[in-house]
Amino acid sequence: MKSVIVSMAAAAGLVVAGSALAVDMPPLAHKLNCVACHAIDHKVVGPAWKDVAEKYTGHGVKTFTYNGKEYPLIEGLVMKVSHGGSGNWGSMPMPANDPSGAHKAEITELVKFEQSLATKK
Repeated sequence: MKSVIVSMAAAAGLVVAGSALAVDMPPLAHKLNCVACHAIDHKVVGPAWKDVAEKYTGHGVKTFTYNGKEYPLIEGLVMKVSHGGSGNWGSMPMPANDPSGAHKAEITELVKFEQSLATKK
């Protein structure tokens, strides 16, 4: 009986540990339809968010160049998501998602989340 309880406790611990390590797209990513082109850990149409985070934050990049002008990283990435563009991840362009700026605060929150996925070096 004691071994059954120990086994159940170990299994419960693994389930909790596994769920603590898993990262899901936040509800805001679903609301703004980011999930149509992106996933956390694999390429869909656009790059995986972990790959974007590694390319920039994971390598200590502090700025992002958008339309030939350099911006602080988060601001530049928000502009890219909002207004779209191409050239950073191949030939598939990212469509404009918020050209009016109505969702700037939400997009900023998502960009910060995406950048938090980087392995700090």
